[in-house]
Amino acid sequence: MKTQVAIIGAGPSGLLLGQLLSKAGIDNVILERQTPEYVLGRIRAGVLEQGMVDLLREAGVNERMEQEGLIHEGFELALDGRLEHIDLKTLTGGKTVMVYGQTEVTRDLMEARNAGKGKSFYQARDVTLHDLKNSAPYVTFEHNGEKHRLDCDYIAGCDGFHGVSRKSIPEGVLTEFERVYPFGWLGLLADTPPVHHDLIYARHESGFALCSMRSLTRTRYYLQVPSTEKVEDWSDERFWNELRNRLPCEQAQKLVTGPSLEKSIAPLRSFVVEPMQYGHLFLLGDAAHIVPPTGAKGLNLAASDVNTLYRILLKVYQEGRTDLLKKYSEICLRRIWKAERFSWWMTSMLHDFPNNDAFTKRMQQTELDYFVGSEAGRRTIAENYVGLPYEDIE
Repeated sequence: MKTQVAIIGAGPSGLLLGQLLSKAGIDNVILERQTPEYVLGRIRAGVLEQGMVDLLREAGVNERMEQEGLIHEGFELALDGRLEHIDLKTLTGGKTVMVYGQTEVTRDLMEARNAGKGKSFYQARDVTLHDLKNSAPYVTFEHNGEKHRLDCDYIAGCDGFHGVSRKSIPEGVLTEFERVYPFGWLGLLADTPPVHHDLIYARHESGFALCSMRSLTRTRYYLQVPSTEKVEDWSDERFWNELRNRLPCEQAQKLVTGPSLEKSIAPLRSFVVEPMQYGHLFLLGDAAHIVPPTGAKGLNLAASDVNTLYRILLKVYQEGRTDLLKKYSEICLRRIWKAERFSWWMTSMLHDFPNNDAFTKRMQQTELDYFVGSEAGRRTIAENYVGLPYEDIE
């Protein structure tokens, strides 16, 4: 087989890149090691920046998002039992975010690819990348017991932190930056109405909590727990009781509980590799960077990577501008490090760190009070939350 762009991974970044390329007439093939059902079973983020919303519209997969997505003009910080509203729309000159689950984004993209008869291989085994530094890279893999070779011009590594793409780059080429946090997020999904019309980020002496949602009838709640916790030790009743404990009294009284549809614990880490490219291989999303979910940046950063690579490949195939390829990593990393900073800051400010001394805890509280008590501080939070604009590719 031969294609122009081989995409490794059928998560939202791989599918979005494939959809955009296909609409532009650029041939692509997607290889995914899991089944479609497994991919759709991943419970992930649901806050979309304006830039990602616009990119999904450009890709032509926005119909259901426009009908079911919830536009949010702000969010709440619960600090010391009080709510502090961050008015995104007012503070950023009209920008908002949309609540629409990553699972739904993935489903829309899968359906669009199937409708367009895009070529995808699920349950692809032994995926191996070859000749990445040469002008004719290729990928070998096994599918349904048969071995295949896929020749291509470029390879997009959209296969996550544990995928084969980053591991295919020789040792010593990449520089890794990482911080692992001493806690995780215990998440619970339930068919219950949201406790508040906006998301609530709660700082509490017992630990952080987040009240999020997927729709007006489905909620997603999170609790900070030690990294040693096991999900089986948390009954639904224990979860709901602890969530009530960490919310302001008014919201705790309004909380509607119900049986969990899914419960899991996600570890928190900050991670970046530089550069995000090697020869004709380009890393996107979790293959190149991970952020704590506190700043709602993970899926959005992946979309910005997709936007950058897509715009560059348009220049390559439509104008012969191969000189732009070497700028991919530099352009992406400027935005990534700013999002990493914001996610790290939100995590540092809102979570309880077990080893922090009394002085550090007081500084944590004082910095939050300063930012929330200042219009300039609120604007800084709002501008980072709605997301920085995508760079033009010239």
